[in-house]
Amino acid sequence: MSTSKTKENKYKIAVVPGDGIGREVMEATINVLNNLDIDFDYVYGEAGDECLEKTGNALPQETIDIVRDSDACLFGAAGETAADVIVKLRQEMKMFANLRPVKSYPNTNSLADDIDFMIVRENTEGLYIADKEEITEDGATAKRVITREAEERIIDYAFKYAQDNDKSKVTGVHKANVLKKSDGLFKEIFYEVGERYPDIKKEDFYVDATAMYLITQPESFEVIVTTNLFGDILSDEGAGLVGGLGLIPSANIGSDGALFEPVHGSAPDIAGKGIANPIAMMLSAVMMLRYLEENESADRLDNAILKLLSEGKVLTGDLGGNSTTKEVTEEIINLL
Repeated sequence: MSTSKTKENKYKIAVVPGDGIGREVMEATINVLNNLDIDFDYVYGEAGDECLEKTGNALPQETIDIVRDSDACLFGAAGETAADVIVKLRQEMKMFANLRPVKSYPNTNSLADDIDFMIVRENTEGLYIADKEEITEDGATAKRVITREAEERIIDYAFKYAQDNDKSKVTGVHKANVLKKSDGLFKEIFYEVGERYPDIKKEDFYVDATAMYLITQPESFEVIVTTNLFGDILSDEGAGLVGGLGLIPSANIGSDGALFEPVHGSAPDIAGKGIANPIAMMLSAVMMLRYLEENESADRLDNAILKLLSEGKVLTGDLGGNSTTKEVTEEIINLL
Protein backbone atom coordinates (compact mmCIF):
# COMPACT_ATOMS: atom_id res chain seq x y z
CA MET A 1 0.00 0.00 0.00
CA SER A 2 1.42 3.36 -0.91
CA THR A 3 0.67 6.91 -1.91
CA SER A 4 2.68 9.49 -3.82
CA LYS A 5 2.95 11.81 -0.81
CA THR A 6 6.37 12.50 0.68
CA LYS A 7 7.28 12.85 4.33
CA GLU A 8 7.52 16.65 4.12
CA ASN A 9 3.89 17.04 3.08
CA LYS A 10 0.93 17.81 5.25
CA TYR A 11 -1.68 15.08 4.84
CA LYS A 12 -5.31 15.91 4.32
CA ILE A 13 -7.31 13.23 6.15
CA ALA A 14 -11.07 12.80 5.74
CA VAL A 15 -12.56 11.87 9.10
CA VAL A 16 -16.02 10.28 9.11
CA PRO A 17 -16.88 9.21 12.69
CA GLY A 18 -20.31 7.80 11.79
CA ASP A 19 -22.57 6.32 14.46
CA GLY A 20 -22.44 4.89 17.97
CA ILE A 21 -19.00 4.01 19.25
CA GLY A 22 -17.57 5.15 15.92
CA ARG A 23 -17.46 8.66 17.32
CA GLU A 24 -15.74 7.55 20.53
CA VAL A 25 -13.04 5.39 18.97
CA MET A 26 -12.42 8.04 16.32
CA GLU A 27 -11.84 10.74 18.94
CA ALA A 28 -9.45 8.41 20.74
CA THR A 29 -7.52 7.65 17.56
CA ILE A 30 -7.23 11.30 16.51
CA ASN A 31 -5.82 12.09 19.97
CA VAL A 32 -3.19 9.38 19.46
CA LEU A 33 -2.32 10.52 15.92
CA ASN A 34 -1.82 14.05 17.22
CA ASN A 35 1.04 12.71 19.35
CA LEU A 36 2.98 11.59 16.28
CA ASP A 37 5.45 13.81 14.45
CA ILE A 38 3.23 14.17 11.39
CA ASP A 39 1.25 17.16 10.19
CA PHE A 40 -2.36 16.10 9.62
CA ASP A 41 -5.14 18.34 8.37
CA TYR A 42 -8.45 16.72 9.36
CA VAL A 43 -11.62 17.43 7.39
CA TYR A 44 -14.77 16.02 8.97
CA GLY A 45 -17.72 14.54 7.11
CA GLU A 46 -21.05 13.10 8.20
CA ALA A 47 -22.49 9.70 7.28
CA GLY A 48 -24.61 6.95 8.82
CA ASP A 49 -27.89 6.54 10.68
CA GLU A 50 -27.81 9.87 12.50
CA CYS A 51 -26.93 11.65 9.29
CA LEU A 52 -29.90 9.98 7.57
CA GLU A 53 -32.26 11.14 10.32
CA LYS A 54 -30.91 14.68 10.19
CA THR A 55 -30.49 15.21 6.44
CA GLY A 56 -32.52 12.42 4.79
CA ASN A 57 -29.32 11.05 3.24
CA ALA A 58 -27.00 8.50 4.85
CA LEU A 59 -24.08 9.60 2.68
CA PRO A 60 -24.27 13.23 1.50
CA GLN A 61 -22.41 14.27 -1.63
CA GLU A 62 -20.42 16.70 0.50
CA THR A 63 -18.93 13.77 2.44
CA ILE A 64 -18.11 11.90 -0.77
CA ASP A 65 -16.32 15.02 -2.03
CA ILE A 66 -14.37 15.32 1.23
CA VAL A 67 -13.21 11.71 0.93
CA ARG A 68 -12.35 12.15 -2.75
CA ASP A 69 -10.25 15.25 -2.05
CA SER A 70 -8.28 13.66 0.80
CA ASP A 71 -5.05 11.67 0.94
CA ALA A 72 -6.84 9.01 3.00
CA CYS A 73 -10.05 8.54 4.98
CA LEU A 74 -10.59 7.31 8.53
CA PHE A 75 -14.10 5.90 9.04
CA GLY A 76 -15.57 5.02 12.44
CA ALA A 77 -18.73 2.95 12.15
CA ALA A 78 -22.19 2.99 10.60
CA GLY A 79 -25.29 1.33 11.96
CA GLU A 80 -28.22 0.13 9.86
CA THR A 81 -27.10 2.29 6.94
CA ALA A 82 -23.66 0.63 6.69
CA ALA A 83 -24.36 -0.84 3.24
CA ASP A 84 -25.59 2.52 1.93
CA VAL A 85 -22.48 4.23 3.24
CA ILE A 86 -19.49 1.90 2.97
CA VAL A 87 -20.53 0.08 -0.20
CA LYS A 88 -21.31 3.37 -1.93
CA LEU A 89 -18.00 4.89 -0.84
CA ARG A 90 -16.15 1.85 -2.18
CA GLN A 91 -17.94 2.21 -5.50
CA GLU A 92 -17.52 5.99 -5.72
CA MET A 93 -13.81 5.78 -4.95
CA LYS A 94 -13.17 2.60 -6.98
CA MET A 95 -11.77 0.88 -3.89
CA PHE A 96 -11.29 -2.57 -5.39
CA ALA A 97 -9.23 -4.18 -2.60
CA ASN A 98 -10.41 -4.90 0.93
CA LEU A 99 -7.57 -5.83 3.28
CA ARG A 100 -8.26 -7.64 6.55
CA PRO A 101 -5.22 -8.56 8.65
CA VAL A 102 -5.68 -11.46 11.05
CA LYS A 103 -3.03 -11.36 13.76
CA SER A 104 -2.83 -12.82 17.26
CA TYR A 105 -2.03 -10.42 20.09
CA PRO A 106 -1.32 -11.12 23.78
CA ASN A 107 -4.25 -11.25 26.24
CA THR A 108 -6.84 -11.54 23.48
CA ASN A 109 -8.02 -15.18 23.59
CA SER A 110 -6.42 -16.01 20.27
CA LEU A 111 -6.69 -19.59 19.10
CA ALA A 112 -2.90 -19.67 18.67
CA ASP A 113 0.00 -17.32 19.36
CA ASP A 114 1.54 -17.39 15.87
CA ILE A 115 -1.37 -16.33 13.65
CA ASP A 116 -0.43 -13.58 11.22
CA PHE A 117 -1.97 -13.46 7.73
CA MET A 118 -3.72 -11.04 5.41
CA ILE A 119 -7.01 -11.62 3.62
CA VAL A 120 -7.18 -9.72 0.31
CA ARG A 121 -10.80 -9.55 -0.82
CA GLU A 122 -12.13 -8.35 -4.16
CA ASN A 123 -14.43 -5.44 -3.40
CA THR A 124 -16.37 -4.52 -6.55
CA GLU A 125 -18.19 -7.55 -7.97
CA GLY A 126 -19.33 -11.09 -7.17
CA LEU A 127 -22.73 -11.43 -5.52
CA TYR A 128 -22.57 -8.03 -3.83
CA ILE A 129 -23.91 -6.05 -6.77
CA ALA A 130 -27.29 -4.69 -5.76
CA ASP A 131 -28.62 -4.04 -9.26
CA LYS A 132 -28.10 -7.73 -10.14
CA GLU A 133 -30.57 -8.87 -7.48
CA GLU A 134 -34.31 -8.89 -8.15
CA ILE A 135 -37.64 -10.25 -7.03
CA THR A 136 -39.22 -12.81 -9.36
CA GLU A 137 -42.56 -14.60 -9.48
CA ASP A 138 -40.95 -17.58 -7.77
CA GLY A 139 -38.97 -15.66 -5.17
CA ALA A 140 -35.76 -13.81 -5.92
CA THR A 141 -32.59 -14.15 -7.97
CA ALA A 142 -29.08 -12.73 -7.67
CA LYS A 143 -26.46 -12.65 -10.38
CA ARG A 144 -22.82 -13.35 -9.58
CA VAL A 145 -20.45 -11.35 -11.75
CA ILE A 146 -16.82 -12.39 -12.15
CA THR A 147 -14.73 -10.47 -14.67
CA ARG A 148 -11.20 -11.16 -15.82
CA GLU A 149 -10.19 -7.53 -15.32
CA ALA A 150 -11.31 -7.29 -11.68
CA GLU A 151 -10.00 -10.68 -10.62
CA GLU A 152 -6.64 -10.21 -12.33
CA ARG A 153 -6.33 -6.83 -10.59
CA ILE A 154 -7.06 -8.20 -7.10
CA ILE A 155 -4.90 -11.30 -7.54
CA ASP A 156 -1.98 -9.22 -8.77
CA TYR A 157 -2.49 -6.91 -5.79
CA ALA A 158 -2.29 -9.91 -3.43
CA PHE A 159 0.94 -11.19 -4.97
CA LYS A 160 2.47 -7.71 -4.93
CA TYR A 161 1.42 -7.32 -1.29
CA ALA A 162 3.16 -10.61 -0.49
CA GLN A 163 6.27 -9.51 -2.34
CA ASP A 164 6.40 -6.11 -0.62
CA ASN A 165 5.80 -7.55 2.86
CA ASP A 166 8.22 -10.49 2.81
CA LYS A 167 5.49 -13.10 2.55
CA SER A 168 6.46 -16.35 0.84
CA LYS A 169 3.05 -17.79 -0.09
CA VAL A 170 -0.31 -16.73 -1.54
CA THR A 171 -3.41 -18.91 -1.23
CA GLY A 172 -6.24 -18.56 -3.75
CA VAL A 173 -9.69 -19.46 -2.40
CA HIS A 174 -12.63 -20.43 -4.63
CA LYS A 175 -15.33 -23.05 -5.27
CA ALA A 176 -14.32 -24.11 -8.76
CA ASN A 177 -15.52 -27.69 -8.29
CA VAL A 178 -19.12 -26.41 -8.26
CA LEU A 179 -18.94 -22.96 -9.84
CA LYS A 180 -16.93 -24.31 -12.73
CA LYS A 181 -17.15 -21.27 -15.01
CA SER A 182 -16.97 -18.30 -12.64
CA ASP A 183 -14.64 -19.71 -10.00
CA GLY A 184 -12.96 -21.80 -12.66
CA LEU A 185 -11.97 -18.49 -14.24
CA PHE A 186 -10.74 -17.18 -10.87
CA LYS A 187 -8.52 -20.23 -10.39
CA GLU A 188 -7.17 -19.97 -13.94
CA ILE A 189 -6.30 -16.29 -13.48
CA PHE A 190 -4.73 -17.02 -10.07
CA TYR A 191 -2.09 -19.27 -11.59
CA GLU A 192 -1.63 -17.05 -14.66
CA VAL A 193 -0.83 -14.05 -12.46
CA GLY A 194 1.22 -16.21 -10.12
CA GLU A 195 3.68 -16.93 -12.93
CA ARG A 196 4.78 -13.29 -12.72
CA TYR A 197 5.96 -13.96 -9.16
CA PRO A 198 8.21 -17.03 -9.42
CA ASP A 199 9.66 -16.61 -5.91
CA ILE A 200 6.25 -16.81 -4.21
CA LYS A 201 4.64 -20.18 -3.51
CA LYS A 202 1.09 -20.65 -4.88
CA GLU A 203 -1.65 -22.89 -3.56
CA ASP A 204 -5.42 -22.96 -3.89
CA PHE A 205 -8.20 -24.40 -1.73
CA TYR A 206 -11.97 -24.66 -1.93
CA VAL A 207 -13.62 -22.13 0.35
CA ASP A 208 -15.21 -24.78 2.59
CA ALA A 209 -11.85 -26.49 3.06
CA THR A 210 -10.28 -23.11 3.80
CA ALA A 211 -12.87 -22.48 6.50
CA MET A 212 -11.75 -25.70 8.17
CA TYR A 213 -8.03 -25.05 7.71
CA LEU A 214 -8.38 -21.63 9.32
CA ILE A 215 -9.36 -23.49 12.49
CA THR A 216 -7.02 -26.47 12.25
CA GLN A 217 -3.88 -24.81 10.85
CA PRO A 218 -4.22 -21.01 10.88
CA GLU A 219 -0.48 -20.54 11.22
CA SER A 220 0.02 -21.99 7.72
CA PHE A 221 -1.54 -18.99 5.94
CA GLU A 222 0.31 -15.84 4.89
CA VAL A 223 -1.81 -14.10 2.23
CA ILE A 224 -5.29 -15.25 1.14
CA VAL A 225 -6.90 -13.80 -1.98
CA THR A 226 -10.52 -14.47 -2.85
CA THR A 227 -13.78 -13.11 -4.26
CA ASN A 228 -16.15 -10.71 -2.53
CA LEU A 229 -18.59 -12.99 -0.66
CA PHE A 230 -16.01 -15.61 0.31
CA GLY A 231 -13.67 -12.90 1.56
CA ASP A 232 -16.41 -11.33 3.63
CA ILE A 233 -17.21 -14.60 5.39
CA LEU A 234 -13.62 -15.77 5.90
CA SER A 235 -12.64 -12.37 7.29
CA ASP A 236 -15.08 -12.67 10.17
CA GLU A 237 -13.97 -16.23 10.79
CA GLY A 238 -10.44 -14.87 10.92
CA ALA A 239 -11.53 -12.33 13.53
CA GLY A 240 -12.87 -15.18 15.63
CA LEU A 241 -9.45 -16.83 15.55
CA VAL A 242 -7.80 -13.88 17.26
CA GLY A 243 -10.31 -12.83 19.89
CA GLY A 244 -13.15 -11.14 18.02
CA LEU A 245 -13.90 -8.01 16.01
CA GLY A 246 -12.64 -5.58 18.66
CA LEU A 247 -9.06 -5.89 17.43
CA ILE A 248 -9.58 -6.16 13.67
CA PRO A 249 -8.76 -3.20 11.40
CA SER A 250 -9.37 -3.02 7.68
CA ALA A 251 -8.39 -1.06 4.62
CA ASN A 252 -10.19 -0.34 1.37
CA ILE A 253 -7.68 0.52 -1.34
CA GLY A 254 -8.39 1.81 -4.83
CA SER A 255 -7.04 3.82 -7.69
CA ASP A 256 -8.80 6.98 -6.45
CA GLY A 257 -8.34 6.73 -2.71
CA ALA A 258 -8.16 4.66 0.45
CA LEU A 259 -10.43 4.25 3.47
CA PHE A 260 -9.48 2.70 6.80
CA GLU A 261 -11.99 1.43 9.35
CA PRO A 262 -12.47 -1.02 12.21
CA VAL A 263 -14.92 -3.80 11.44
CA HIS A 264 -16.75 -3.94 14.78
CA GLY A 265 -19.79 -1.86 13.86
CA SER A 266 -21.50 0.90 15.83
CA ALA A 267 -22.31 -1.20 18.96
CA PRO A 268 -25.34 0.87 20.07
CA ASP A 269 -25.62 -1.16 23.29
CA ILE A 270 -22.44 0.42 24.69
CA ALA A 271 -22.38 3.71 22.77
CA GLY A 272 -21.98 6.75 25.00
CA LYS A 273 -20.71 4.75 27.98
CA GLY A 274 -17.04 5.46 27.36
CA ILE A 275 -16.05 1.79 27.46
CA ALA A 276 -15.55 1.01 23.75
CA ASN A 277 -12.30 -0.64 22.73
CA PRO A 278 -10.46 1.85 20.45
CA ILE A 279 -7.66 -0.52 19.40
CA ALA A 280 -9.25 -1.71 16.12
CA MET A 281 -9.64 1.93 15.08
CA MET A 282 -6.03 2.64 16.09
CA LEU A 283 -4.80 -0.40 14.16
CA SER A 284 -6.73 0.93 11.16
CA ALA A 285 -4.76 4.15 11.60
CA VAL A 286 -1.57 2.07 11.57
CA MET A 287 -2.65 0.70 8.19
CA MET A 288 -3.29 4.26 7.03
CA LEU A 289 0.18 5.33 8.13
CA ARG A 290 1.73 2.50 6.13
CA TYR A 291 -0.36 3.51 3.10
CA LEU A 292 1.03 7.04 3.49
CA GLU A 293 4.53 5.48 3.74
CA GLU A 294 4.94 6.89 7.24
CA ASN A 295 6.40 3.57 8.34
CA GLU A 296 8.39 4.82 11.31
CA SER A 297 5.28 6.31 12.89
CA ALA A 298 3.29 3.21 11.98
CA ASP A 299 5.85 1.07 13.81
CA ARG A 300 5.74 3.37 16.86
CA LEU A 301 1.98 3.15 17.16
CA ASP A 302 1.89 -0.58 16.42
CA ASN A 303 4.55 -1.25 19.06
CA ALA A 304 2.72 0.89 21.63
CA ILE A 305 -0.47 -1.12 21.07
CA LEU A 306 1.47 -4.39 21.32
CA LYS A 307 3.07 -3.28 24.59
CA LEU A 308 -0.28 -2.24 26.06
CA LEU A 309 -1.79 -5.63 25.22
CA SER A 310 1.30 -7.52 26.44
CA GLU A 311 1.29 -5.76 29.80
CA GLY A 312 -2.44 -6.42 30.18
CA LYS A 313 -2.92 -3.71 32.80
CA VAL A 314 -5.07 -1.25 30.83
CA LEU A 315 -7.68 -3.19 28.89
CA THR A 316 -11.35 -2.58 28.08
CA GLY A 317 -14.10 -4.94 29.18
CA ASP A 318 -14.14 -6.99 25.97
CA LEU A 319 -10.54 -8.00 26.73
CA GLY A 320 -11.23 -8.87 30.36
CA GLY A 321 -10.25 -5.52 31.85
CA ASN A 322 -12.22 -2.62 33.29
CA SER A 323 -10.51 0.39 31.72
CA THR A 324 -12.32 3.11 29.83
CA THR A 325 -11.74 4.24 26.26
CA LYS A 326 -10.05 7.36 27.63
CA GLU A 327 -7.74 5.38 29.91
CA VAL A 328 -6.63 3.11 27.05
CA THR A 329 -6.00 6.17 24.89
CA GLU A 330 -3.93 7.89 27.56
CA GLU A 331 -1.85 4.75 28.09
CA ILE A 332 -1.17 4.40 24.36
CA ILE A 333 -0.01 8.04 24.31
CA ASN A 334 2.24 7.39 27.32
CA LEU A 335 3.74 4.35 25.57
CA LEU A 336 4.43 6.42 22.46
